[in-house]
Amino acid sequence: MYRKNEACWFTRASDEFGCLSNMYQKDLQNKLVVNGLEYRSSEALYQACRFPDHPEIQEKVREQKSPMAAKMVSKPHRADKCREDWDEVRVDVMRWVLRVKLSCNFNQIGSGLKSTEGKDIVEISTKGDRFWGTVDDGNGNLDGENKMGVLLMELRDEYLAKGERMKDVNYPNDLNLNLQKR
Repeated sequence: MYRKNEACWFTRASDEFGCLSNMYQKDLQNKLVVNGLEYRSSEALYQACRFPDHPEIQEKVREQKSPMAAKMVSKPHRADKCREDWDEVRVDVMRWVLRVKLSCNFNQIGSGLKSTEGKDIVEISTKGDRFWGTVDDGNGNLDGENKMGVLLMELRDEYLAKGERMKDVNYPNDLNLNLQKR
């Protein structure tokens, strides 16, 4: 449980801490580049990672002009083409995606992370997602696992400890993402 008035929270990319959202794209200084491929947002990169055995779906996701479009393009394929171990790897994939976002937009995202120092980072879901985010009960309480916020706080703490060393991100071969030009 989090208290809204004590946290750095976001619901939309346009919120004060919205640059930390996967839906943040409009003012993102640089696209995310992985193995020579450009992704317009961390949401697009994350969605592409669902389909390592389906390069045609990865490409369709990558081509979308907005983060929400990338998410929606992936939806019809999740039931039958999403990797079978997605629930087991999705948090590790998101951790890596957030590192890529920071690496490609180091000053901008680093500044956003630094501005939250000493406070909880909380994503408030408008769709009731208590796994990645929280739900506002209307009394200032935010309830949910807040996995996105937890990963962002982890990233922030590492960024504050390591600084410039966070600019380099290794490709996670162990996650079997298969993100490459074909």
